[in-house]
Amino acid sequence: MKAVILAGGLGTRIAEESDTKPKPMVEVGGRPLLWHIMKTYSHHGVNEFVICLGYKGYVIKEFFFNYYRHTSDLEINLKTGEHRVLNTQSEDWKVTLVDTGADTMTGGRLKRIAPYLDNETFCLTYGDGLSDIDITKELAFHRANKKLATVAAVQPPGRFGVLNIDAKRHVSSFEEKPSDEIGWINGGFFILELKAIDYIEGDATSWEREPLGKLAQDGQLAAFQHTGFWQPCDTLRDKRELEKLWDSGKAPWQVWDR
Repeated sequence: MKAVILAGGLGTRIAEESDTKPKPMVEVGGRPLLWHIMKTYSHHGVNEFVICLGYKGYVIKEFFFNYYRHTSDLEINLKTGEHRVLNTQSEDWKVTLVDTGADTMTGGRLKRIAPYLDNETFCLTYGDGLSDIDITKELAFHRANKKLATVAAVQPPGRFGVLNIDAKRHVSSFEEKPSDEIGWINGGFFILELKAIDYIEGDATSWEREPLGKLAQDGQLAAFQHTGFWQPCDTLRDKRELEKLWDSGKAPWQVWDR
């Protein structure tokens, strides 16, 4: 199975980091968000990836091109340039890096990489969200429902306390940051059949608008409800919270051995 990762956006809400790198390359614990996401998939046996590049895609290319050397112990002869790998901790991954255009929308990026998917069921997610989602269970759910698309439905943590006000404008109850403040939302981590891409018109198509809406109308979209950890890294505040969790040694999304 392959996992497609959308990694071409600008990341304007975290400009402190994304001015010099694509958002999926923002680091948590010294590793890019992209690496954390790939480790989650790899934990569930998905080790082939197609990464949709756009904004500053060369940064991602350079990261993976040099990954083997950066994760290995090396012996180098500075006079001749000869080198020998002494030990490596590099992952057994196959990574396909595809430039899908600087201004292409999410749906358009997915449509562009269709030739690399080998006509089989595949995963799709965004390059900026971390989760402890059980991909194995989601895949079983997808196959049991026999739909063209499955989306991970999540309940984001509320950011504000909720006041319940009665007819006399008295506060009848107060709930601090309820998790179901806005109900279930698109948490990424899709599982798709190749025919789902037929719902995408072209580069200007946003995956989250017409394609998902039409799939839902046609009864071809199922929701895998994930009640565990899920957190996008949209702002510097989000990054700091994720860093704090990683540094504690108890990062909820870290389902693999360090």
